[in-house]
Amino acid sequence: MQRQHPVPAMAMDETGGCFQTNEVLEKYYLSTMYSLEFILGFTGNIIVVFGYIFCLKNWKSGNIYLFNLSLSDLLFLCTLPVLVNNYSRDQWTKQSILCHSNRFLLHANLYSSILFLTVISIDRYMLMKYPFRDHFLQTRKAALIVSVAVWVGVILELLPLIFFLETGMPANNCLDYASSGDPRKSLIYSMFLTVFSFLIPLVIMCSFGVKMVLFLKNRSEQLSSLLTLEKPLTLVVLTVVIFSLLFTPYHIMRNVRLATRIPALNIPNCTQEIINTIYIITRPIAFLNSAINPVFYFLMGDHFREMLMAKIRQLFSRLTATCK
Repeated sequence: MQRQHPVPAMAMDETGGCFQTNEVLEKYYLSTMYSLEFILGFTGNIIVVFGYIFCLKNWKSGNIYLFNLSLSDLLFLCTLPVLVNNYSRDQWTKQSILCHSNRFLLHANLYSSILFLTVISIDRYMLMKYPFRDHFLQTRKAALIVSVAVWVGVILELLPLIFFLETGMPANNCLDYASSGDPRKSLIYSMFLTVFSFLIPLVIMCSFGVKMVLFLKNRSEQLSSLLTLEKPLTLVVLTVVIFSLLFTPYHIMRNVRLATRIPALNIPNCTQEIINTIYIITRPIAFLNSAINPVFYFLMGDHFREMLMAKIRQLFSRLTATCK
């Protein structure tokens, strides 16, 4: 009788081990990251929103874009408690409407944030070139029209997302966009979003970043001093760098994740799950912008910080007078 060699344990458990790793990541990594983003982002954006509403009297185009950016971040942050609760307990609601609306709001924040950040970079360049705000794009009316156009455009381009998400979900699960639906059709739609909602805005932001850098360099040569322009120049570079670092890995891995799920490619299950692992890691990094935006675009601004502190001192003095 021929002796049968035992199958190595690692070979038998290869796929299961990959799945287990992703389950651990979703339960502990995603829930922890989303919890931190909610605490930091919600606090910062609430301060910004109330600061603009109660402190700012003269609204300019840049303020309108920044206010809409903060509203977009708050919209996303309100979905995080549901995600954290479901990931930590590994129990998902069986209502597909709640699952789909959560995924829709998540992507709406992603692409509205990208577009508003792009518009803000254009507005800052316009402010440098036209410091007296004598260009029609710097008016409040133009800013309101652009903001409405951004919201309407994002909603329209994301409507197909509802149909790409699986309607028949596995028990106690709510799959993300890259892990559900027909991967071939989803990949085409994902590439569309990547090109028109990420790459093109990135190119626009980089081009206006270069324009601002060249403008600042020419101004520094005229003033014979770089010290007065060091802060705005640093801000321009940081804007492009942070934008690229946060959003690029997510879009790359989302498309790779969808491509590996195509049956015709015959990608091994464990390879798919390794790619899914990297994709899971990039997801909260992309949405980290909601926690960074209040600090980077609002609280670091001298005018907003001084305005906010003045309002806090005014309220504190009123409370002190009332107590006396």
